[in-house]
Amino acid sequence: MEMRSRTAQWFECKVRYDKVMEDGIQKKVTEQYVVDALSFTEAETRIIEEMSSYISGAFEVTDVKKAAYKEVFFDDASDRWYKAKLDFITIDERTEKEKRSRVTYLVQAGSLGGAIKAVNTVLSGTMIDYDAAGIAATKIEEVFEHGTSDGKETECQ
Repeated sequence: MEMRSRTAQWFECKVRYDKVMEDGIQKKVTEQYVVDALSFTEAETRIIEEMSSYISGAFEVTDVKKAAYKEVFFDDASDRWYKAKLDFITIDERTEKEKRSRVTYLVQAGSLGGAIKAVNTVLSGTMIDYDAAGIAATKIEEVFEHGTSDGKETECQ
């Protein structure tokens, strides 16, 4: 499985528009997307630019909020998105007590099992102990990232 990961400031954006359904009926829908941006203003501008090429007609950005994703794992062969909440486990050397730090990832995979496998594959190369606190499907339609010339993109094996 070839995956790549990207760390950025992620924003979740909701877009409302009239969509022509498979049966030909037009229906008002609200869809969720994720963009990487440096600010709320940039996130809104980027989602408007991205959606303008997909949607013919009027649409409205109804919500923009910061996403808690530390990293996004991309599998370009898949079209579903899963939110993975992991507890990283460390031992405090002074008190010898277990400490847990919750980290959230966004994972592109074909199934829930594929998302679990992707997380385990990516983290198998680290020395960090972790527990999966939860992995769940999202309603995210697509993730739009900036060009990858900034060197933050990495390949995961």
